[in-house]
Amino acid sequence: MINFLKSIVDSFGILNMTPQQGIMIIVALFFLYLSVAKKIEPLLLLGLAFGMLIANLPSSITMGVDLNVLSEETRKAANAAPLSSYYINPVSGNPGLLNIIYKGIKLVVFPPMIFLCIGSMTDFGPLIASPKSFLIGLGAQFGIFVSMGISYMAGKYLSPYIPGLEEFKIWECAAIGIIGGADGPTAVYTSIMLAPKLLPAISIAAFSYMALVPFIQPPFMRLLTTKKERMIVMPEPKQVTQSQKIMFPIILAIVVLLLIPAAGALIAMLCLGNLIKESGAVDRIARALQGDFLSIVTLFVGFSIGSSATAEIFLTFQTIIILLCGVIAFAFGTVGGIVIAKILNVITGGKVNPLIGNAGVSAMPMAARISQKMGIKYNPDNYLLMHAMGPLVSGVIGSAICSGIFITYFVPLMNMAK
Repeated sequence: MINFLKSIVDSFGILNMTPQQGIMIIVALFFLYLSVAKKIEPLLLLGLAFGMLIANLPSSITMGVDLNVLSEETRKAANAAPLSSYYINPVSGNPGLLNIIYKGIKLVVFPPMIFLCIGSMTDFGPLIASPKSFLIGLGAQFGIFVSMGISYMAGKYLSPYIPGLEEFKIWECAAIGIIGGADGPTAVYTSIMLAPKLLPAISIAAFSYMALVPFIQPPFMRLLTTKKERMIVMPEPKQVTQSQKIMFPIILAIVVLLLIPAAGALIAMLCLGNLIKESGAVDRIARALQGDFLSIVTLFVGFSIGSSATAEIFLTFQTIIILLCGVIAFAFGTVGGIVIAKILNVITGGKVNPLIGNAGVSAMPMAARISQKMGIKYNPDNYLLMHAMGPLVSGVIGSAICSGIFITYFVPLMNMAK
């Protein structure tokens, strides 16, 4: 009888809680507060925070992180703990609920699905009307390479002095750098391929900084532009025919899949979603992709990422470096886009307002709204929203292409290193 009661007491999760788990629970509750009380990215942050909460509760029987992302010691401890297996239901022996949902991340299903929804809401018209805006989107990818280099140097030179800090592999640095694309699904997609152990930190950094774009970008926009430049009124965009809008995603998909197949899953879904929208042949599907389907997939993505953010994975010096590199990536991405926009302004004889350069960082649609807001602030007749959509869309395409290039180049190196 005593042993029976002892086994019941030992099964209480609170007795198995570690200080690190307590910290993660507090972080999760803070994120829940931001999503519910402050309405900051609730569609994503609510699921992410709740997933993080239950993932760090001891004795959780539904935890969904892949065992392979943890250390050997952590895996042994998880498997040995009664009623606290993170990966399977100890009662039935079947995979836990979050384990099943997490398959959408592990098998690279959710990120392309989000791109399908993004495509259904995207207007390629501004990019078609002004192809030069694609250069702004490419310039904004500068932050990716800066962050990639800094993370590599930080890991290399700090690891000898910080206990427990592992040096980043070059392919892990590439995944960290993708944060600078300001495209959460692309960051998730790249992390799954190149740095699964870093997925929680990279994903949370990418999505969190997307929400902070209105605070990160304006200081750089003011610093790098003059008052005269901010007041430039851009001419009306050229009219784009419906036939051009229909042909563009088809041509884009063919070109990218032929040249960079590794980016195919993202670009193909983006183009399919856009073709569904522009064709007008399946309006019901377009409405579903723009509404309920996007909401459900986003919830599952946030829930899956949150469920992978256990204390053992997240509370590390590597996470701190990743978060810092994420800020740097966003900053230099903004700088790169604005610099290219300033160059185009000179080439076109003053017809490009450099304020649209921030939209090359593809935080859709917030970056374009920031361009519009700052433009009106300095000139009430200045409407930059549609002009900023060109760099914004090109930024989405550009970050996906960078991801495909990284995957193409680094996956063979990963396999050779194993």
